[in-house]
Amino acid sequence: MKRKPRIGLLPLYLELYDETLPDLLPNLRPFLGRAVQGFEERGIEVLDAPVSRTARSVAEAVGLFEKQEVDLIVTLHLAYSPSLEAIDALAATRIPILMLDTTMDRDFGPTVDPIRILYNHGIHGVMDLASMLRRRGKRFEIVAGHITESTALERAADAARAAYGAAALRNARALRIGEAFKGMGDFAVPRGALSERLGIHVDEIPVAALAAKAASVKPGQIDAEMKADADRFRLDLDAEVHRRSVRVGLGLREYLEEGRYDAFSMNFQAFDSDEEPIDTVPFLEASKAMARGVGYAGEGDALTAALVGALSRAFGKATFCEVFCPDWRGNALFLSHMGEINPEVAASKPVLREKDYPFSAALNPAFLACGVAPGPAVLVNLAPGPNDAFELIVAPVEVLAETRLNPKLEEWVRAWIRPKRGIAEFLEAYSRLGGTHHSALVLGDRVEAVRTFALFAGLPCHTL
Repeated sequence: MKRKPRIGLLPLYLELYDETLPDLLPNLRPFLGRAVQGFEERGIEVLDAPVSRTARSVAEAVGLFEKQEVDLIVTLHLAYSPSLEAIDALAATRIPILMLDTTMDRDFGPTVDPIRILYNHGIHGVMDLASMLRRRGKRFEIVAGHITESTALERAADAARAAYGAAALRNARALRIGEAFKGMGDFAVPRGALSERLGIHVDEIPVAALAAKAASVKPGQIDAEMKADADRFRLDLDAEVHRRSVRVGLGLREYLEEGRYDAFSMNFQAFDSDEEPIDTVPFLEASKAMARGVGYAGEGDALTAALVGALSRAFGKATFCEVFCPDWRGNALFLSHMGEINPEVAASKPVLREKDYPFSAALNPAFLACGVAPGPAVLVNLAPGPNDAFELIVAPVEVLAETRLNPKLEEWVRAWIRPKRGIAEFLEAYSRLGGTHHSALVLGDRVEAVRTFALFAGLPCHTL
C-alpha cells in the first residue's frame, strides 16, 4: 500500500520580465531543473506545471494538481511574483502548501556582480505570498536554504512525506477485530469522533469473520510464505507453529486487502479457539503488515493503528510500541509489546519464535523477537482530549544500543529510549498532555517532519 509521495511543483515568475528581460527565464530553467531533480533523487514524484505568471495560469496549475491528486503543492519563486496573482487559487485549494525559499546562487556578498540580483531576488516574492497566505488563514509550511548547499531540499522532501502521511491519516480505513480490550479507556473514543474529527473510518468484526479467508488459503501459499520467512528471519520454532501462524496470517492479509484497509487492530483475547482455521493469534502478520505500510496497534486501538499506518507510509521505518517500564537509574524507558513489531526497525535479523500463550484457548503463535536499531527516533502519540478533540505529542528520543543484554530478554520485542529531558520530567509532561499508553516510534531525526505532518493534518502539536 506504499507509494511515493507526490508533489505539484509551481514555479512563479513576473510577466513583466517576459517583455523587458526576455533572456532571463531561459537562464533560470536549469535552476528549476535542479529542484525537480533534487526531489526525484529523494524519492518524491514531481508533477511540474508550466511557469506561472498570472492568476489564470496559477489557477490552471492548481486545477491540474487537484485533478492529479498531489499530496503537496511546492511553490518556487524563480523571480519576484506578486502575491495577488497566486493567492486566490492557493488559498482555496484543499492541498497543503510548502514554500521553497531558495535561490540559484549560494554567495551574494559585497563583491557580487549586480546582474546576479536578477537571478536571486525571488525571496521577497516569498515574503509577499507568505504574508497573504497567513492573512487568508491558509496553513502552509516554509523551508529556506540554498538549492544544493543546504538541507532545504531534504527538508522539503520530508514535508512532502508529511503531507502524504497526513492525507493517509485523514482518509484511513481501519479494521478492529474483536471488541476493544475491556476497561482500557485512553484510546476508547466514539467512532463518530474518529470519522468526524479525523476522517478515520472503522469497521469492527468478530474473529469468526476471518474463518472463510483462512480456510481458503492453499498449502502452496503457506509453503511459499514460510520460505520467504526463512529468508527474512532466523527461524527458531517448530514448523507446525510456523505453519498455523502463516495460515491465519494469510487469511487476515486477504481480508485486509479485499477491504482496502489501511490499518487494523485486534484484541488478542478475542482469539479463543484451538481449532482450525483460526487457531492462533496472528502476531506475525501484524508485524509483516507494518512492514508493508499497513498500520497496526494492539487491543482494539484503531486510533493508534491509523497513526502508525500514516507514519509508516510517510516515513518508512515506523512501528507500534508501548512504554512498559522506566529505567530510573539508566534514565531510559523500556518499550515492548506482546509480540508485534515492524521488522524494518530491527537492529539485526529478527528471530521467529514460538510464544507461550496462556491467555486463551488459542494455540501458541509465532512472533518476531528483536531489538530496535539504535540512533535518533521520534515517539509519536495521538492523544484524545476534551470535547472529542485530538492532539499530537512528538518526542525526539535516542534508541539506545543494547549492551550486556540479559539472554532471556532476547525473546522479547524490545527497545530502550532516552528522551531529551530526564524521564521523570518527560513522563510528567507526557501525562499532563493526556498521552495514551499506545504510541508510534519513527526511526530517524524526523521531529520537524512529524511536526509538519501535524500541521497538514490540522492537529495541535506538542514537542517534549
